[in-house]
Amino acid sequence: MKNTQKLLVSFRILTRRSKNGEAPIYVKIYVDSKRLEIATGYSINPKFWNNATGEIRSAHPEYLHYNTKLGDIKSEIKREFLLMTATQRTVTVQELKKKYLKVDDKPLYKTICEAFDFHNIKVEQLVKAGKLSAETLLRYKITKNKIVDFMKVTYNVSDRSLNDLKYSFITDLEHYFLTNQKLHNNTTYKYIKNFKKIITMAVNNDWMGKNPFMQFKSQYHWKDREVLTQEEIDLLINKEFSSERLIQVRDVFVFCCYTGFAYADIHKFEHDAVIRGLDGEFWLTTTRKKSKVKESVPLLPKALEIIQKYKDCTFCIANNKLLPVKSNQKYNEYIQEIASLCGIKKHLTTHIARHTFATTITLSNGVPIETVSSMLGHKNIKTTQIYAKVVEQKVSTDMKLLKERLSAREVLNVDVLKEAQ
Repeated sequence: MKNTQKLLVSFRILTRRSKNGEAPIYVKIYVDSKRLEIATGYSINPKFWNNATGEIRSAHPEYLHYNTKLGDIKSEIKREFLLMTATQRTVTVQELKKKYLKVDDKPLYKTICEAFDFHNIKVEQLVKAGKLSAETLLRYKITKNKIVDFMKVTYNVSDRSLNDLKYSFITDLEHYFLTNQKLHNNTTYKYIKNFKKIITMAVNNDWMGKNPFMQFKSQYHWKDREVLTQEEIDLLINKEFSSERLIQVRDVFVFCCYTGFAYADIHKFEHDAVIRGLDGEFWLTTTRKKSKVKESVPLLPKALEIIQKYKDCTFCIANNKLLPVKSNQKYNEYIQEIASLCGIKKHLTTHIARHTFATTITLSNGVPIETVSSMLGHKNIKTTQIYAKVVEQKVSTDMKLLKERLSAREVLNVDVLKEAQ
Protein backbone atom coordinates (compact mmCIF):
# COMPACT_ATOMS: atom_id res chain seq x y z
CA MET A 1 0.00 0.00 0.00
CA LYS A 2 1.37 3.37 -1.03
CA ASN A 3 2.29 5.84 1.74
CA THR A 4 0.30 9.06 1.28
CA GLN A 5 1.66 10.97 4.26
CA LYS A 6 2.45 14.68 3.85
CA LEU A 7 5.67 16.36 4.99
CA LEU A 8 6.17 20.08 5.54
CA VAL A 9 9.49 21.63 6.60
CA SER A 10 10.00 25.29 7.52
CA PHE A 11 12.18 27.47 9.74
CA ARG A 12 11.58 30.05 12.44
CA ILE A 13 13.54 31.95 15.09
CA LEU A 14 12.86 31.89 18.84
CA THR A 15 13.38 35.46 19.99
CA ARG A 16 12.56 34.55 23.61
CA ARG A 17 15.78 32.53 23.71
CA SER A 18 17.95 35.31 22.27
CA LYS A 19 21.50 35.65 23.54
CA ASN A 20 23.88 38.49 22.77
CA GLY A 21 21.37 39.92 20.32
CA GLU A 22 20.97 36.70 18.28
CA ALA A 23 18.00 34.33 18.24
CA PRO A 24 18.36 30.57 17.59
CA ILE A 25 16.96 29.17 14.34
CA TYR A 26 14.69 26.12 14.65
CA VAL A 27 13.45 23.82 11.93
CA LYS A 28 9.74 22.92 12.12
CA ILE A 29 8.73 19.48 10.88
CA TYR A 30 5.10 18.62 10.14
CA VAL A 31 4.03 15.05 9.37
CA ASP A 32 0.26 14.85 8.85
CA SER A 33 -0.28 17.98 11.00
CA LYS A 34 1.84 16.59 13.85
CA ARG A 35 4.52 19.18 14.58
CA LEU A 36 7.98 19.01 16.12
CA GLU A 37 10.88 21.49 16.30
CA ILE A 38 14.64 20.88 16.27
CA ALA A 39 17.44 23.34 16.98
CA THR A 40 19.59 23.89 13.88
CA GLY A 41 22.60 25.13 15.80
CA TYR A 42 22.52 28.47 13.97
CA SER A 43 21.55 31.88 15.36
CA ILE A 44 20.84 35.21 13.72
CA ASN A 45 20.03 38.80 14.62
CA PRO A 46 16.19 39.02 14.29
CA LYS A 47 16.48 42.09 12.04
CA PHE A 48 18.02 39.88 9.34
CA TRP A 49 15.27 37.24 9.53
CA ASN A 50 12.43 37.10 7.00
CA ASN A 51 9.41 35.53 8.70
CA ALA A 52 7.49 35.27 5.44
CA THR A 53 10.09 33.16 3.65
CA GLY A 54 11.77 31.52 6.62
CA GLU A 55 15.17 32.67 5.36
CA ILE A 56 17.91 35.14 6.16
CA ARG A 57 17.62 38.47 4.38
CA SER A 58 20.16 39.46 1.74
CA ALA A 59 21.19 42.41 3.93
CA HIS A 60 23.17 39.95 6.07
CA PRO A 61 26.79 39.67 4.83
CA GLU A 62 26.70 35.85 4.97
CA TYR A 63 23.10 35.27 3.96
CA LEU A 64 24.06 32.90 1.10
CA HIS A 65 26.12 30.72 3.40
CA TYR A 66 23.42 30.46 6.08
CA ASN A 67 20.54 29.97 3.63
CA THR A 68 22.52 27.21 1.95
CA LYS A 69 23.01 25.48 5.31
CA LEU A 70 19.29 25.75 6.07
CA GLY A 71 18.54 24.37 2.61
CA ASP A 72 20.82 21.41 3.32
CA ILE A 73 18.93 20.72 6.56
CA LYS A 74 15.59 20.77 4.74
CA SER A 75 16.90 18.48 2.00
CA GLU A 76 18.31 16.01 4.55
CA ILE A 77 14.98 15.83 6.41
CA LYS A 78 13.08 15.29 3.15
CA ARG A 79 15.54 12.59 2.08
CA GLU A 80 15.13 10.72 5.38
CA PHE A 81 11.35 11.04 5.10
CA LEU A 82 11.31 9.56 1.59
CA LEU A 83 13.53 6.65 2.65
CA MET A 84 11.30 5.94 5.63
CA THR A 85 8.04 6.12 3.65
CA ALA A 86 9.51 3.70 1.12
CA THR A 87 10.11 1.07 3.80
CA GLN A 88 7.43 1.81 6.42
CA ARG A 89 3.63 1.93 6.35
CA THR A 90 3.51 5.08 8.50
CA VAL A 91 6.10 7.57 9.74
CA THR A 92 5.79 9.57 12.98
CA VAL A 93 7.37 12.96 13.42
CA GLN A 94 9.32 11.62 16.43
CA GLU A 95 10.78 8.79 14.34
CA LEU A 96 11.75 11.24 11.61
CA LYS A 97 13.48 13.44 14.15
CA LYS A 98 15.51 10.49 15.48
CA LYS A 99 16.44 9.47 11.96
CA TYR A 100 17.54 12.99 11.02
CA LEU A 101 19.54 13.42 14.26
CA LYS A 102 21.00 9.92 13.81
CA VAL A 103 20.27 9.19 17.46
CA ASP A 104 21.42 5.58 17.11
CA ASP A 105 24.77 6.68 15.66
CA LYS A 106 25.94 9.17 18.28
CA PRO A 107 25.92 9.19 22.07
CA LEU A 108 23.51 11.51 23.85
CA TYR A 109 23.90 12.88 27.35
CA LYS A 110 21.16 10.88 29.03
CA THR A 111 21.85 11.16 32.76
CA ILE A 112 21.89 13.96 35.31
CA CYS A 113 25.63 13.64 35.96
CA GLU A 114 26.45 13.51 32.24
CA ALA A 115 24.44 16.70 31.68
CA PHE A 116 26.25 18.41 34.57
CA ASP A 117 29.63 17.30 33.22
CA PHE A 118 28.80 18.55 29.73
CA HIS A 119 27.72 21.92 31.13
CA ASN A 120 30.71 22.23 33.48
CA ILE A 121 33.21 21.49 30.71
CA LYS A 122 31.73 24.40 28.75
CA VAL A 123 31.87 26.65 31.83
CA GLU A 124 35.49 25.64 32.49
CA GLN A 125 36.40 26.65 28.94
CA LEU A 126 34.73 30.04 29.47
CA VAL A 127 36.64 30.47 32.74
CA LYS A 128 39.93 29.83 30.95
CA ALA A 129 38.90 32.35 28.29
CA GLY A 130 38.22 34.95 31.00
CA LYS A 131 34.48 35.10 30.25
CA LEU A 132 33.31 33.64 33.56
CA SER A 133 34.73 33.53 37.08
CA ALA A 134 36.13 30.41 38.73
CA GLU A 135 33.47 30.85 41.42
CA THR A 136 30.76 30.15 38.82
CA LEU A 137 32.32 26.79 37.92
CA LEU A 138 32.75 25.90 41.60
CA ARG A 139 29.08 26.70 42.23
CA TYR A 140 27.91 24.16 39.64
CA LYS A 141 30.35 21.51 40.83
CA ILE A 142 29.04 21.87 44.38
CA THR A 143 25.45 21.69 43.11
CA LYS A 144 26.19 18.45 41.24
CA ASN A 145 27.78 16.88 44.34
CA LYS A 146 24.78 17.80 46.49
CA ILE A 147 22.34 16.30 43.98
CA VAL A 148 24.41 13.10 43.82
CA ASP A 149 24.27 12.91 47.64
CA PHE A 150 20.49 13.43 47.47
CA MET A 151 20.05 10.57 44.97
CA LYS A 152 22.14 8.23 47.11
CA VAL A 153 20.13 9.01 50.25
CA THR A 154 16.69 9.12 48.63
CA TYR A 155 16.90 6.59 45.79
CA ASN A 156 20.02 4.58 46.64
CA VAL A 157 21.58 5.48 43.25
CA SER A 158 24.39 7.86 42.28
CA ASP A 159 22.88 8.91 38.94
CA ARG A 160 19.59 8.87 37.11
CA SER A 161 18.28 9.06 33.56
CA LEU A 162 17.09 12.50 32.51
CA ASN A 163 13.93 11.03 31.00
CA ASP A 164 13.06 9.47 34.36
CA LEU A 165 12.90 12.86 36.07
CA LYS A 166 9.47 13.92 37.24
CA TYR A 167 8.00 16.79 39.20
CA SER A 168 8.31 14.71 42.38
CA PHE A 169 12.11 14.57 41.95
CA ILE A 170 12.31 18.36 42.23
CA THR A 171 9.99 18.60 45.22
CA ASP A 172 11.85 15.76 46.98
CA LEU A 173 15.15 17.53 46.28
CA GLU A 174 13.86 20.78 47.78
CA HIS A 175 12.53 18.93 50.84
CA TYR A 176 15.88 17.14 51.25
CA PHE A 177 17.83 20.41 51.23
CA LEU A 178 15.49 22.04 53.76
CA THR A 179 15.18 19.10 56.16
CA ASN A 180 18.04 16.61 55.79
CA GLN A 181 20.66 19.24 54.99
CA LYS A 182 18.94 21.97 57.06
CA LEU A 183 19.83 24.59 54.46
CA HIS A 184 18.36 28.09 54.53
CA ASN A 185 15.47 28.69 52.13
CA ASN A 186 17.55 31.07 49.97
CA THR A 187 20.50 28.64 49.81
CA THR A 188 18.10 25.89 48.72
CA TYR A 189 16.65 28.25 46.10
CA LYS A 190 20.09 28.88 44.61
CA TYR A 191 20.95 25.17 44.32
CA ILE A 192 17.56 24.45 42.74
CA LYS A 193 18.08 27.36 40.33
CA ASN A 194 21.46 25.93 39.26
CA PHE A 195 19.89 22.52 38.69
CA LYS A 196 17.05 24.09 36.70
CA LYS A 197 19.60 25.61 34.31
CA ILE A 198 21.09 22.15 33.68
CA ILE A 199 17.66 20.65 32.99
CA THR A 200 16.68 23.52 30.69
CA MET A 201 19.92 22.96 28.76
CA ALA A 202 19.10 19.24 28.45
CA VAL A 203 15.59 19.99 27.15
CA ASN A 204 16.90 22.54 24.64
CA ASN A 205 19.45 20.01 23.37
CA ASP A 206 16.74 17.36 22.92
CA TRP A 207 18.29 15.07 25.56
CA MET A 208 14.98 14.72 27.34
CA GLY A 209 11.31 15.38 26.70
CA LYS A 210 9.14 17.18 29.23
CA ASN A 211 10.77 19.66 31.60
CA PRO A 212 9.97 18.61 35.22
CA PHE A 213 10.39 22.24 36.30
CA MET A 214 7.37 23.38 34.26
CA GLN A 215 4.98 23.39 37.24
CA PHE A 216 7.56 23.91 39.99
CA LYS A 217 7.59 27.16 41.92
CA SER A 218 10.31 28.20 44.35
CA GLN A 219 10.52 31.59 46.00
CA TYR A 220 13.53 33.57 47.15
CA HIS A 221 12.91 35.27 50.50
CA TRP A 222 14.33 38.74 50.28
CA LYS A 223 15.60 40.00 53.61
CA ASP A 224 16.58 43.46 54.78
CA ARG A 225 20.20 44.26 54.00
CA GLU A 226 22.17 45.56 56.96
CA VAL A 227 23.69 48.97 56.34
CA LEU A 228 25.54 51.62 58.31
CA THR A 229 23.93 54.91 59.25
CA GLN A 230 25.74 58.17 58.57
CA GLU A 231 26.47 58.42 62.29
CA GLU A 232 28.18 55.02 62.23
CA ILE A 233 30.18 55.95 59.14
CA ASP A 234 31.34 59.12 60.92
CA LEU A 235 32.33 56.99 63.94
CA LEU A 236 34.59 54.90 61.69
CA ILE A 237 36.11 57.93 59.99
CA ASN A 238 36.87 59.83 63.19
CA LYS A 239 38.11 56.89 65.28
CA GLU A 240 41.86 57.01 65.95
CA PHE A 241 43.75 53.70 65.78
CA SER A 242 47.30 52.99 66.90
CA SER A 243 47.67 50.13 64.40
CA GLU A 244 48.54 51.00 60.79
CA ARG A 245 46.89 47.73 59.77
CA LEU A 246 43.52 48.81 61.20
CA ILE A 247 43.85 52.31 59.75
CA GLN A 248 44.32 50.93 56.24
CA VAL A 249 41.44 48.46 56.50
CA ARG A 250 39.17 51.18 57.91
CA ASP A 251 40.08 53.51 55.01
CA VAL A 252 39.40 50.83 52.38
CA PHE A 253 36.03 50.02 53.98
CA VAL A 254 35.04 53.70 54.12
CA PHE A 255 36.15 54.05 50.47
CA CYS A 256 33.75 51.22 49.56
CA CYS A 257 30.98 53.01 51.49
CA TYR A 258 31.50 56.12 49.35
CA THR A 259 31.87 54.35 45.98
CA GLY A 260 29.73 51.20 46.15
CA PHE A 261 32.42 48.94 44.69
CA ALA A 262 32.55 45.34 45.92
CA TYR A 263 35.71 43.98 47.51
CA ALA A 264 36.64 41.92 44.42
CA ASP A 265 36.49 45.04 42.24
CA ILE A 266 38.42 47.26 44.66
CA HIS A 267 41.13 44.60 44.89
CA LYS A 268 41.89 44.75 41.16
CA PHE A 269 42.09 48.55 40.77
CA GLU A 270 45.58 49.49 39.65
CA HIS A 271 47.57 52.46 40.96
CA ASP A 272 46.53 54.76 38.09
CA ALA A 273 42.91 53.56 37.85
CA VAL A 274 41.34 56.99 38.41
CA ILE A 275 40.34 58.74 35.18
CA ARG A 276 38.93 62.18 34.38
CA GLY A 277 35.52 61.97 32.73
CA LEU A 278 33.92 64.11 30.06
CA ASP A 279 32.45 66.22 32.84
CA GLY A 280 35.93 67.06 34.09
CA GLU A 281 35.38 65.10 37.32
CA PHE A 282 37.34 62.09 38.59
CA TRP A 283 35.81 58.64 37.99
CA LEU A 284 36.49 54.97 38.65
CA THR A 285 35.27 52.46 36.08
CA THR A 286 35.40 48.69 36.02
CA THR A 287 33.56 45.64 34.72
CA ARG A 288 32.08 43.85 37.70
CA LYS A 289 33.67 40.48 38.37
CA LYS A 290 30.31 39.02 39.42
CA SER A 291 28.03 40.12 36.56
CA LYS A 292 30.44 41.36 33.85
CA VAL A 293 28.43 44.60 33.75
CA LYS A 294 30.21 47.96 33.52
CA GLU A 295 30.20 49.97 36.74
CA SER A 296 31.17 53.66 36.64
CA VAL A 297 31.20 55.89 39.71
CA PRO A 298 32.09 59.61 39.99
CA LEU A 299 34.31 59.99 43.04
CA LEU A 300 32.97 61.86 46.05
CA PRO A 301 35.37 64.08 48.08
CA LYS A 302 35.84 61.48 50.84
CA ALA A 303 36.82 58.80 48.29
CA LEU A 304 39.27 61.18 46.58
CA GLU A 305 40.75 62.06 49.97
CA ILE A 306 41.47 58.39 50.69
CA ILE A 307 43.03 57.84 47.25
CA GLN A 308 45.27 60.87 47.75
CA LYS A 309 46.31 59.55 51.18
CA TYR A 310 47.74 56.36 49.64
CA LYS A 311 49.14 57.88 46.46
CA ASP A 312 52.73 57.37 47.67
CA CYS A 313 52.07 54.21 49.75
CA THR A 314 55.00 51.76 49.39
CA PHE A 315 52.69 48.73 49.28
CA CYS A 316 50.44 50.28 46.61
CA ILE A 317 53.38 51.27 44.38
CA ALA A 318 55.16 47.91 44.74
CA ASN A 319 51.96 45.91 44.02
CA ASN A 320 50.44 48.38 41.50
CA LYS A 321 47.36 48.85 43.69
CA LEU A 322 45.10 51.88 44.05
CA LEU A 323 44.59 51.12 47.76
CA PRO A 324 46.29 48.80 50.30
CA VAL A 325 43.68 46.01 50.00
CA LYS A 326 44.49 42.84 51.94
CA SER A 327 43.15 39.30 51.46
CA ASN A 328 39.38 39.00 51.80
CA GLN A 329 39.49 36.67 54.83
CA LYS A 330 41.79 38.93 56.83
CA TYR A 331 39.95 42.01 55.64
CA ASN A 332 36.65 40.79 57.12
CA GLU A 333 38.35 39.83 60.38
CA TYR A 334 39.89 43.27 60.73
CA ILE A 335 36.58 45.03 59.93
CA GLN A 336 34.94 43.21 62.83
CA GLU A 337 37.78 44.25 65.10
CA ILE A 338 37.33 47.86 63.98
CA ALA A 339 33.55 47.68 64.51
CA SER A 340 34.11 46.42 68.06
CA LEU A 341 36.55 49.23 68.84
CA CYS A 342 34.06 51.79 67.48
CA GLY A 343 31.16 50.35 69.48
CA ILE A 344 29.25 49.31 66.32
CA LYS A 345 27.15 46.22 67.11
CA LYS A 346 26.44 45.23 63.49
CA HIS A 347 28.26 42.29 61.90
CA LEU A 348 30.30 44.10 59.25
CA THR A 349 31.39 42.44 56.03
CA THR A 350 32.91 43.73 52.81
CA HIS A 351 29.52 43.80 51.08
CA ILE A 352 27.79 45.89 53.77
CA ALA A 353 29.83 48.84 52.48
CA ARG A 354 28.18 48.38 49.07
CA HIS A 355 24.71 48.33 50.64
CA THR A 356 25.63 51.43 52.65
CA PHE A 357 26.60 53.31 49.49
CA ALA A 358 23.31 52.36 47.83
CA THR A 359 21.18 53.35 50.81
CA THR A 360 22.78 55.79 53.24
CA ILE A 361 25.10 57.66 50.85
CA THR A 362 22.94 57.89 47.72
CA LEU A 363 19.22 57.07 48.02
CA SER A 364 18.87 58.71 51.43
CA ASN A 365 20.36 61.89 49.96
CA GLY A 366 17.94 62.06 47.06
CA VAL A 367 19.93 60.35 44.28
CA PRO A 368 17.39 58.74 41.88
CA ILE A 369 17.26 54.95 42.00
CA GLU A 370 17.97 54.77 38.25
CA THR A 371 21.27 56.57 38.81
CA VAL A 372 22.15 54.33 41.76
CA SER A 373 21.35 51.24 39.69
CA SER A 374 23.71 52.41 36.94
CA MET A 375 26.54 53.15 39.37
CA LEU A 376 26.16 49.76 41.03
CA GLY A 377 26.35 47.99 37.66
CA HIS A 378 23.00 46.24 38.11
CA LYS A 379 21.41 44.58 35.09
CA ASN A 380 17.91 45.13 36.46
CA ILE A 381 16.60 47.99 38.58
CA LYS A 382 14.69 45.43 40.68
CA THR A 383 18.05 44.33 42.08
CA THR A 384 18.70 47.89 43.19
CA GLN A 385 15.29 48.10 44.85
CA ILE A 386 16.21 45.06 46.93
CA TYR A 387 19.78 45.99 47.77
CA ALA A 388 19.16 49.66 48.42
CA LYS A 389 16.22 49.93 50.78
CA VAL A 390 15.24 53.48 51.64
CA VAL A 391 16.08 54.07 55.28
CA GLU A 392 13.58 55.40 57.81
CA GLN A 393 15.17 58.82 57.79
CA LYS A 394 14.53 59.15 54.05
CA VAL A 395 10.92 57.94 54.41
CA SER A 396 10.38 60.41 57.25
CA THR A 397 11.82 63.29 55.20
CA ASP A 398 9.65 62.41 52.18
CA MET A 399 6.51 62.22 54.32
CA LYS A 400 7.25 65.59 55.94
CA LEU A 401 7.53 67.15 52.46
CA LEU A 402 4.22 65.51 51.49
CA LYS A 403 2.53 66.87 54.64
CA GLU A 404 3.81 70.36 53.85
CA ARG A 405 2.47 70.15 50.28
CA LEU A 406 -0.91 68.88 51.44
CA SER A 407 -1.12 71.56 54.15
CA ALA A 408 -0.23 74.27 51.64
CA ARG A 409 -2.90 72.95 49.25
CA GLU A 410 -5.56 73.00 52.00
CA VAL A 411 -4.67 76.60 52.91
CA LEU A 412 -4.88 77.55 49.22
CA ASN A 413 -8.29 75.91 48.88
CA VAL A 414 -9.59 77.76 51.95
CA ASP A 415 -8.36 81.08 50.55
CA VAL A 416 -10.01 80.40 47.18
CA LEU A 417 -13.32 79.64 48.91
CA LYS A 418 -13.13 82.81 50.96
CA GLU A 419 -12.52 84.91 47.85
CA ALA A 420 -15.43 83.22 46.07
CA GLN A 421 -17.79 84.09 48.94
